[in-house]
Amino acid sequence: MDIGDKRPQAPGDGQEEAWGRRWWTLAVVSAAQLLVVLDGTIVNIALPSAQRALGMSDGNRTWAITAYALAFGGLLLIGGRISGAVGHRRTFLIGLTGFAASSALGGAAVGAPMLFGARALQGCFAAVLAPAGLSLLATTFTRARERGRAFGVFAAVGAAGSAIGLIAGGLLTEYTGWRWCLYINVPVALLAALGVTFVPADRPIADRGRLDVPGALLSLAGFAAVVYGFNRAESLGWGSAEVQALLAGGTVLLAAFVAVEVRAVHPLLPARILLHRARGGAFLAITLMFVAMFGFYLFMSYYTQTVLGYSPVQAGLTLIINALATLAGSVLIAGRLHGRVPPAVLIVPGLLAAAAGMLVLSRLPAGDTDVFAAYLLPALVLTGLGLGCVMPPTAALATEGMDGHEIGAASAAYNAAQQMGAALGTALLNTLAASAAAAYLVSRPHSRPEAAAVHGYTTALTAASALLLAAACLTFPLIATRRARQGGPRQEEPAPPVSSSPR
Repeated sequence: MDIGDKRPQAPGDGQEEAWGRRWWTLAVVSAAQLLVVLDGTIVNIALPSAQRALGMSDGNRTWAITAYALAFGGLLLIGGRISGAVGHRRTFLIGLTGFAASSALGGAAVGAPMLFGARALQGCFAAVLAPAGLSLLATTFTRARERGRAFGVFAAVGAAGSAIGLIAGGLLTEYTGWRWCLYINVPVALLAALGVTFVPADRPIADRGRLDVPGALLSLAGFAAVVYGFNRAESLGWGSAEVQALLAGGTVLLAAFVAVEVRAVHPLLPARILLHRARGGAFLAITLMFVAMFGFYLFMSYYTQTVLGYSPVQAGLTLIINALATLAGSVLIAGRLHGRVPPAVLIVPGLLAAAAGMLVLSRLPAGDTDVFAAYLLPALVLTGLGLGCVMPPTAALATEGMDGHEIGAASAAYNAAQQMGAALGTALLNTLAASAAAAYLVSRPHSRPEAAAVHGYTTALTAASALLLAAACLTFPLIATRRARQGGPRQEEPAPPVSSSPR
């Protein structure tokens, strides 16, 4: 080798091993992301069986889902702060082991309170696991090309998690029992925890800072109130005094949280994370995308089962098309183009593609026509491609330029935006569909219930399509001037190892 050659030395110097170990980060973070997202839906299918086994009432059974959502959404910002202070790798490992233990506790539940408590514990550990995982990914992959691939795979796994949860929930409930919908997390989490031993160690933390206690309490109470308000709106309606009180109270608490953070010495969520123009555009895009997509998943499940007569397993398998399209959009499109084109070139067309997919379903007939090829297939493909093109660049933008404590806070804010969007989308679009169906029956009293239900679905999906069009219009000016970057967080990254063969 020439004296002036500045390339890395041969693989024998350990650099190739370090280079290869970085990809373990992607594997374990993706596994953890799958667990976190999957657990938001896998219990839905098992809930009727769990209700019968544990003697839950109709009014209380939804706490098996709500307890997880409240703990997860409410504690995300605190989880991000813990990750930044303790270390992303260490926090990630704590989250995995805690998630495994709480899943085992839920699977062994002997009564409803035990199940609800275990689900809340799962949400607590998910709230530290999710931001720590995204932070690990952002700090490990900083070169544009590899960053694109890594975020593409991460986004594909996360986006497919909801569909996989429905499929796995149906299969496990039918063939092994509802408890395995929780037990299945244990081996996956423990295998991922073993894989953490190959993940590069945390960098030393120079200033751990103090926990912003007032901000932590306000964010917990505010997010929990808003998410719970959205959940209650599904059953009580938006005009309910309880729902309005929860949403108003949550909004006031979050406004107080912002006021406290602006003045805090060690803020839980630094103001520059949200006030950054491109990052704000990324948060807006992913929030509105999740509002629309979670309504889409809900209606696909309802329509295929109540109108087409699919079993829960068949309904879940139908969503595999959407999951595969998301994988293609994340890895083959967004992953390959990351760093080569501005984020707007991926995000805006992704939002438009998803809007087009939902617009296709707005023409869905109530008759016995062949709806799969004409409507479901194109809609599933378009929405999957759209989601796959939006998630990787928004995740990258959310963490770009962050380091130290801030990258954990940015990762937590990104996950919180997804949770808020999912909760709002499920409640808002479900309420809109129910209202439209009721109005249809009033105006056409002799119509079939299936026709009214389909009218409700198409009305809500038309609104979701309009929302995505609005998201594209609002997001574009925020991220349009953002150039493709060749790096991520502010840190040095070793160059890849090269062959040691003689020149």
